Parts: sequence; structure tokens; C-alpha cells
Amino acid sequence: MKAKKMFAGLMAIAMLGAGFTGCGTSENSSSSSSEGKTNAESSADSKQSDNYADTITLVWYPNESAEDYDAARNEVGRLVEEATGKKVEQKLTTDYAIAIESLSNGTAQIGCCMGAEGYIQAKNANDAVNTLFVQSGESGTLDDALYYSFFAVKEENADQYKDGDSYSIDNIKGKKMSFVSNSSTSGFKVPTNQIISHFSGDNLIVDDLLEGGSDAFFSEVLFGGSHQGSAFNLLSDKCDVAAFCDIELAPYVTCTDGEAAAAGSVYTINDDASAPFDTVTGSKFTVIQSIPVLNGPFAYNGDTLSPEDVQSIQELFTSEEVANNELIFYPEGSMGLLEKESDKMGFVKVEDSWYDPIRNMES
Repeated sequence: MKAKKMFAGLMAIAMLGAGFTGCGTSENSSSSSSEGKTNAESSADSKQSDNYADTITLVWYPNESAEDYDAARNEVGRLVEEATGKKVEQKLTTDYAIAIESLSNGTAQIGCCMGAEGYIQAKNANDAVNTLFVQSGESGTLDDALYYSFFAVKEENADQYKDGDSYSIDNIKGKKMSFVSNSSTSGFKVPTNQIISHFSGDNLIVDDLLEGGSDAFFSEVLFGGSHQGSAFNLLSDKCDVAAFCDIELAPYVTCTDGEAAAAGSVYTINDDASAPFDTVTGSKFTVIQSIPVLNGPFAYNGDTLSPEDVQSIQELFTSEEVANNELIFYPEGSMGLLEKESDKMGFVKVEDSWYDPIRNMES
């Protein structure tokens, strides 16, 4: 999309303030030989290998736990089985915290479609958590591996947030606000940091934005539990302003006015949208601010997923075969895991340090 190209150049200056480090995960130093090791070291290696899972559990955020993603989840599982020769189980969740805890404690070996913030929280809890791969940008690289965090309002109320010919978040103060989860990158961490920066004179901290009240920044604060849930809070009149991201709404909406992912664009809920949007089809929202965000990774727990399995999974998922798999990267108007926005788009390896700009935001 043109908007993604336009914002890519602004990302480092406007939000992230850090350069990219290129592809690659931390090195795997496994060996089938114990030559040169002490008995104690060989014993430790043997004990570690005993901890590696015979069945690989994939855990999903609430966003992708919806029925709409059944085929895509099953295809990811099939591919992991193909890569490793091991059985795969799916773990669906209704809470970000459950997915993050499952990955960090090793009851799940792979966290799928995690946001940067959730990955960082899991790694903070257990340093054995690391990046597996990430969706590239349209270029097929990390240079434009972005999606967008929206502040959105109902179209009929958009004029309240106008600033001349553009839009502003100046008037969100005192309104009813919906976030996704306090573990969400684009549905909480990025928007709250934007609010703190924009309203610098109010000396806000993140805790000031967790609850509403007569003396609080917002009159009321809701959490939708998923990006779909936060958007539905807006369209069902439970809040005045909502934060959510573009990619999780993509299967349910069409940009009907303006440039996609840009401030001022208007999105309409598709006539054939599934729950929860089946009750608000035709409803429209306007994006009053759009903020670029680093694509979130698939991540793994190195305590319970072996280096050999990690390597095999990475090799398959970063292949052209997967990049051309329409259950994973779906064409516009279809349904899958991630929208295929260019022929070059696919999964690429990524360093943990690539997420330092998100890590270094105020918590």
C-alpha cells in the first residue's frame, strides 16, 4: 500500500528512533558429538534434551483464536509437523496474558502471531524465549515490516476530532476509550505512549490511562480483549474512541474513503463480516491517527523446543513454498492468516534486538 511506503521512512524518526539490524536469530550451537566436553557438560546436555517437547504446542492470541482462523491455524500446525516430524497441538486463548505465560513457562513451545510487546513480556519472564521469524514488508525484507495502530472514531463523530483539514487526538481527553489489552503492542503500548507524548503537559504515566473516572484522563476505559473486540466496542457505541490495528481488522472491513492506513481514511464493515461484526455490517469508522508499528514475531521457548526443530521450522517457514501458501498469506478478498500485499512478502528471520524500540518505550 502507498501508506505503508509513506510511513516507512518516518518510522525511525517519528516513533522508533533506532536502526534495523538485518535478519538472523541467535546462533544454535548444538552438536551430535560430545567430543571435548566434560562429563558434567555432557550430562547437562542430556538433561536439557530430555526437556524438549515430543509434542509441539502452538499458542494463539485471542485475535487469531476466532473460528475464522481455523484453516490458517491448522495449516500452520501442519507445516510445523512437516518441518519437525512431531505432533502439533493448538492452544487457543481468550486473554493475551494466558498466551504470553504459556510461552514463557514452556507449556507452549511456539507463540504464534505475537505482538512485539507480548514477545518482550514473555522474554522478560524467561530469557529462553526468542524470535522464530516475522512477516516481512512488501519489499520482502524488514525495512518495511510494519503494520498500523489506529485511533478510530465512528464516522459520524469524526468532525469532533478535526484540526483544520486534518485530524488530531486533542479531543480524546474526557472521552470513553477502548484499548485491546495492556499486553497489546498496537492496541495499548503504542497508543498510550502516543497519548503521553501528545499530552506532555499533563505529566501522564501509563497507569493514568488504565482506568477512567471524573478526575481521570478518560471518563471510562474499556478493554476489548482482542482488536476485533476493541473495534466492536466502538461500533456498538460502548466507547467514543478505540485503539486497534489494521491487520486484525483487514478480513472484516474495506477502506471506502481515503488512503488505506492513513489518518482520515474511512473503513466500512463488510456485508458478509462474521461475528462480532455481523450485527454492525455497513457501520463506518474514521481513523484519526495512524502510527507505524514493527511487525510482531512468531516466537519459541528454547527450553522446550530443540535447536534442530527451530532450524527446521525456520527453513520451511521462510521458504517460497510458505510465502505462496494462500492459507498463510491470503490474497485480497480471501481469508487466511496474513494478507499478501506483494509478491515478495513472506516470513523472514529477525533478531531480538530489532524490537528494542518497542522495548524502550515507557511501560
